[in-house]
Amino acid sequence: MTNDAATEAQPRSRAQPMAVDDRKAMIIDAVIPLLLEHGRGMTSRQIAEAAGIAEGTIFRAFGDKETLVQAAIEKYLDPEPLREALRSIDPALPLENKMRAILYLLRERFQSVMRIMPVIGAQRPPVPQERGEFARIIARILEPEAGELNWPPERVAHLLRLISFSSAFPALNEGIEFSIDDLARMTLVGVAGTSPHVLFPSSDTEASCS
Repeated sequence: MTNDAATEAQPRSRAQPMAVDDRKAMIIDAVIPLLLEHGRGMTSRQIAEAAGIAEGTIFRAFGDKETLVQAAIEKYLDPEPLREALRSIDPALPLENKMRAILYLLRERFQSVMRIMPVIGAQRPPVPQERGEFARIIARILEPEAGELNWPPERVAHLLRLISFSSAFPALNEGIEFSIDDLARMTLVGVAGTSPHVLFPSSDTEASCS
């Protein structure tokens, strides 16, 4: 028997079915954009088409649509991706670069949270916050310059959080946009001080915050 014939004689193995947790994660990933666009009014048919599955699969995996919505919201609000992005900032970078990168990531986080707040409504799902962890991460990033800062690094972390949150909230800015460069200069210099860490002019932050 030739090799080709032997190959044809062997039964083809079926593709392994997706594990339950993997299927759930796939459906949740497909639901998040729908949730942001349509809110809770999205249909099971829209979900099925986005995920490439039958509608019945949704209910077998989650029981009902509301359970799926809550799972999608919890994943969207998961703070761990932000923490991982912060951990990737090199403490050896110049202070201005680090400030810009931190502010950029924090503001992106707050802007993304605000996009889903209308969907969440008054009742927020139980998502672990552990706000102290983000401060500890930022403190490690700023540790090389700790002696030059006017506050302990962990307190500076909360200051950066406050600034990035307020700049991400449209109602607070009254249509006045603050760039990441603006926020970094505000943090390092204030409105009248000077700092050897601030480089003028500064390049576009969103394209080069790292």
